[in-house]
Amino acid sequence: MHFVIMGCGRVGASLAHSLERIGHDVAVVDQDPEAFLRLGSEFTGRRVAGVGFDRDVLVRAGIKEAHALAAVSSGDNSNILAARVARETFGVEHVVARIYDPGRAQVYQRLGIPTVATVRWTADQVLRRLLPQGLASEMTDASGRLLVAEVAVADTWIGRPLTLVEELTGARVAYVTRLGEGILPGPQTVHQEGDLLHLVIERTRIDEVERILDNPPPMEA
Repeated sequence: MHFVIMGCGRVGASLAHSLERIGHDVAVVDQDPEAFLRLGSEFTGRRVAGVGFDRDVLVRAGIKEAHALAAVSSGDNSNILAARVARETFGVEHVVARIYDPGRAQVYQRLGIPTVATVRWTADQVLRRLLPQGLASEMTDASGRLLVAEVAVADTWIGRPLTLVEELTGARVAYVTRLGEGILPGPQTVHQEGDLLHLVIERTRIDEVERILDNPPPMEA
């Protein structure tokens, strides 16, 4: 399936890699060509420079054959415009828009456009809305009980050891994406700004783990 992603920030780039890793064709749109550096050399999809809600730009990104569009730029208005153009002009059934303002999100939900308006966004949260199987598309064990999921971590965890993440969540850090490269953490590895953590989690505990890491670690920890 072909996916169009508007916005090549941290979430957009991570989402592009996640979709490509599970076998989908991806095009990423961003106004700033330098933003595509976040994709790294391993990304084989299309990079389209331009305004994400412009029809011609979307056509160059393959919107006519797209299964879904994710509008995850930093602007609420741009995201909702792109989502509406994709759905109303090109008939894309699966769209999701990143909305920072919860009040706006409720309005657009009533228009039938799925939105995510959480304080901290992860690519997994977008996948849950774009793909019918959601997180089932991520790496799982044979039983489906365990999965590897990208989980956002509050900035207050910067400088804290990843062993503390494991201790307080009961999850395991599978690997870390740092500056676009995957690294295997050791006993002394600490969380750095911009890190993406990929945790092995019990499927039923995803929300619980996200809540723990969205809050500061205990002072005494």
